[in-house]
Amino acid sequence: MKSSNAMDLNKQQLQNVQGVTLGEKFERLYKIVQLLRKECPWDQKQTPDSLLHLTIEEVFEMVHAVDVKDDNELKKELGDILLHLCFQSILAEERRAFEMESVLDAISEKLIFRHPHVFGEATVSDEGDVKRKWEELKLKEGRKSVLEGVPKAMPQLLRAFRMQEKAAGVSFDWKQSEEVLLKLGEEMAELKNASSQEEREGEFGDILFTLVNYSRFIGVNPEDALRKTNEKFFRRFQHIEKRVAESGKSWKDYDLTELDVFWNEAKQMEAQKN
Repeated sequence: MKSSNAMDLNKQQLQNVQGVTLGEKFERLYKIVQLLRKECPWDQKQTPDSLLHLTIEEVFEMVHAVDVKDDNELKKELGDILLHLCFQSILAEERRAFEMESVLDAISEKLIFRHPHVFGEATVSDEGDVKRKWEELKLKEGRKSVLEGVPKAMPQLLRAFRMQEKAAGVSFDWKQSEEVLLKLGEEMAELKNASSQEEREGEFGDILFTLVNYSRFIGVNPEDALRKTNEKFFRRFQHIEKRVAESGKSWKDYDLTELDVFWNEAKQMEAQKN
């Protein structure tokens, strides 16, 4: 897959040759992306930075496909993500940083090292034990903090969840969910008594962080929960918009109680559908 042999197959062959093995199929894709980088005006202008928002968009589209359980769409979105991985690797190759071979080697070696209970003689008792040993092995790789590897740019709700998971992996955690609820009550009281906007912001952040902590104890990913609730609100509000439009009236002609009737209609329709 190196640049020197990127065009071993001509354009006609790339269009027709499907490959037999998984490796051959992957190499075909890689060479197609290399060819596009060389001959397509749009691809020629791309940089690692210019591709970032597109990559993130593809990941969210994959998440949506999983949410709606659309396997055909999931297949397409996984392909789009794979395209971006190839593209970033090709750009790295151009600046002589690394090649795809080293990417594949690195992830394979990391997985083998972090699963000694699969590839070695180590034993684990359960999933929690796997997570604890995973964090211990990451520190052996040279990391100075268990919180390293949690990107600052990720959604903050998810970032809080991941940091708490990692802290819990080294036993810095509540013992029972009831303790978290007591802490939540304390944070609510502190928010109520906050006297400045800065204090209110800080206390509100503490409440969100504590709620995320509680989500771990009940086995709920807060990012997934909020995303699904947002989608639920989106669907139900669209129903309200439809009913208002059908009535021929304007929004100002309705009070909240009347609009709430439409909201409950949407809830009933979802319940019947489910």
